[in-house]
Amino acid sequence: MEIHDYRAHDGLGLATLIRDGEVSREEVFDAACAMIEVGNPVLGAVVRTRFEQARGEGRVVDPAAPFAGVPTLTKDLLMAIGGEPLAFGSAAMADWRAPEDSSLVTRLRQAGLAILGQTATPELGLMGITEPHAFPHPVNPWRHECSPGGSSGGAAAAVAAGLVPLAMAGDGGGSIRIPASHCGLFGLKPSRGRVPLGPMFGEVWQGAVVEHALTRSVRDSAALLDAINGMDAGSPWPLPREPGFLTALACPPPPLRVAVSLGEPLGAALGTRLDPEVRRAVEQAAHRLEGLGHHVEWADPPVEGGALADSYLTLYLGHLAADLAWIGEQTGVPVGRLDIEPATRAIGRLGRCLPARDYELAKRHWNVVARAMADFHRRYDLLLMPVAATSAPRRGELYPSAARERLMALLAIPGASRLAMRAGLLKRLAADSLRMTPFTQLANLTGQPAMSLPLHVTPEGLPVGVQVVGPMGDERRLLALAAQLEADSGWGRHLPRPIG
Repeated sequence: MEIHDYRAHDGLGLATLIRDGEVSREEVFDAACAMIEVGNPVLGAVVRTRFEQARGEGRVVDPAAPFAGVPTLTKDLLMAIGGEPLAFGSAAMADWRAPEDSSLVTRLRQAGLAILGQTATPELGLMGITEPHAFPHPVNPWRHECSPGGSSGGAAAAVAAGLVPLAMAGDGGGSIRIPASHCGLFGLKPSRGRVPLGPMFGEVWQGAVVEHALTRSVRDSAALLDAINGMDAGSPWPLPREPGFLTALACPPPPLRVAVSLGEPLGAALGTRLDPEVRRAVEQAAHRLEGLGHHVEWADPPVEGGALADSYLTLYLGHLAADLAWIGEQTGVPVGRLDIEPATRAIGRLGRCLPARDYELAKRHWNVVARAMADFHRRYDLLLMPVAATSAPRRGELYPSAARERLMALLAIPGASRLAMRAGLLKRLAADSLRMTPFTQLANLTGQPAMSLPLHVTPEGLPVGVQVVGPMGDERRLLALAAQLEADSGWGRHLPRPIG
């Protein structure tokens, strides 16, 4: 199979070619491996490969599986393959091996996907960029001096460059939608609990984290959700597997009431400034929706961004402190001696000083926001707003500077973390880390499904996604709208030039 033929198809397209006998599973597999071997030295998207293991696993795949023979990549975070490395983007976990497959990986195998390796993520998935100290920094295939975003930046770079047609990703604060926006891809964050995290975890970040994928086509995302959704044994979320996500694409949605916002309530308290191209992307998407027969009305979500950011970051601190304790247990290394980045260590120390009362109050605020959004969706079916404040930033632009890392290292001094918390460092941390991406955490806190649609390219040639948020559990309507917009816009034509 020629490389240009391989890149021309999405995952379901490749599966159809294999089933129809036009190409063999081995030809598709070899093309994917060749793309990774040629492209990854430039991209830095894949942190480790497992070609031979995947080749052997492919020999027992059910040919009737929806993605039988289609190559993919999993993220180096949470997505465990039994007996194989899973580093969580950190040097501290470089030698750790997962005891068993995650439920998600088991379902990927059942769907016929060939897992060729793992993609880059920031340390512990903590940032909206992918620049870990322990691994190469992936480049954005649209412009190599730019970031693909994060925390699923490696996955986004791999799909945008055509290494694989779809790659697994996770979203705890925008980590599917942000890289989708920066790399011109479709990215759906499902509803809370829709995809299982077991058996290693029941929930991550109090349920804010949901796993799914970055794809070129809407139908790949929908078919994958058909295959992986539903609780596993011991799940804290009683969501049985449901069919019908792919079939939801067969008919366009009826006229919808769509609220359109530039996200000012979410970004104002953080000092967010919206790039004119992002504003243009949202406005053009609103006009496109009107042209398709939907009712569009400007209306902001009923949320105060400062309180939302404080609530999000409070639980973020608490969970990082717990995560570092877990890593210490897994590796046998005391937390104070873990090989972690200065920013991670500093934030973890802040988390250790977090009072349980503040943690619980922050979690209760999630309910306040969720109830407000449920009331909002009684008036509007969907909410359209930005994904990020700008197109892809330059690599290194958003990572803490050396001076900031030295300042954060001072938190190692006994008592300094408590003083920092009292001095309002949480609010500064929120502003610093969320100023460019204040629009995505809302759906993680409320549990709602949300997606990034690749509907705009700037005059400088960088993609800009727009975000659509739906009511809890309403993925089918989101996917149906996405398919309608995909057909109307033809966004699949906008792929970066091939590598090599």
